[in-house]
Amino acid sequence: MPFTPFHMGPGLFVKALLQGSFSLMVFGWTQIVMDLQPLLVMLHGNGHVHGFTHTLIGATLVGVVSAFTGKYASEYGLRLIGQTIFLPISWTVTITSALTGVYSHVLLDGIMHDDVEPFAPFSLNNPLLGLISIHSLHQVCLYTGLFGSAIYIAISLWQNKTKRGAKPKS
Repeated sequence: MPFTPFHMGPGLFVKALLQGSFSLMVFGWTQIVMDLQPLLVMLHGNGHVHGFTHTLIGATLVGVVSAFTGKYASEYGLRLIGQTIFLPISWTVTITSALTGVYSHVLLDGIMHDDVEPFAPFSLNNPLLGLISIHSLHQVCLYTGLFGSAIYIAISLWQNKTKRGAKPKS
């Protein structure tokens, strides 16, 4: 996948379903951290593009690092843009978001890239490769993002309408 943007589609869908129990910022940060290793290999021209970080073991380690760094970076970003209503981000939300990010990343890249070895070092086979066509994979990512965005906006509008229509208790 051309780095992070396509990976965000499923993240938007999960955010729509889980709302405040999922951090899209931590998820997005995790996507960036996951693709640092492939980016470095591409820039330097040596190494395995989808190497250790794209194995389940490597992804788990990336998830832990992303959770710790993403929690604080996301909270700082939310403060910076004045969205303190979403603070603090709980550790449960942070870890759920980071692990969803890394495992979905391995799944999506495993379907598309023949050099992903998700079960290394135990197996160098990639049973995910070609599970669906690359075109279909891109469509899934795009449509989950669009559908997730629509659901999220609809729920937000409904919640705002419900809050405005609620009568104060006497």
